[in-house]
Amino acid sequence: MLDGEATGGGFSMVEHPLEPRALGPPLHRHKNEDEYSYVTEGQVGVKLGEQIVIGRPGDLIVKPRGQWHTFWNAGDTPARLLEIISPPGFERYFAELSEILAGGAPPDEQRMGELLARYELEMDMGSVPALCEEHGLRFGPD
Repeated sequence: MLDGEATGGGFSMVEHPLEPRALGPPLHRHKNEDEYSYVTEGQVGVKLGEQIVIGRPGDLIVKPRGQWHTFWNAGDTPARLLEIISPPGFERYFAELSEILAGGAPPDEQRMGELLARYELEMDMGSVPALCEEHGLRFGPD
């Protein structure tokens, strides 16, 4: 929605629509960015370290850099959140990730590794099965 250039280098803002019971990203942590998630629709579950938070419209959830976290749609209707990222720059990750995932084939592990390294992002892909089972979620395309 807004990149760092549009905000004079202050922050970026992205929108995350989530289908019912969909897991967003695997458990992950950022080295450089703080994220502020504002729920605009539905129920959004967030794992912050060992804590689970359920956000509803109007709730703001803070995800500080260095903390393991993930989010998902915790309900049976669509959910949506606005995410402010500070400092900006990480919004480009989503565009690059879309290119890697284009076509529906499994992502190239080398390209994914390079992307994660470039953005100093750690991702725990092994967290997906437990998160899906514990919260009744699905991950990836149907």
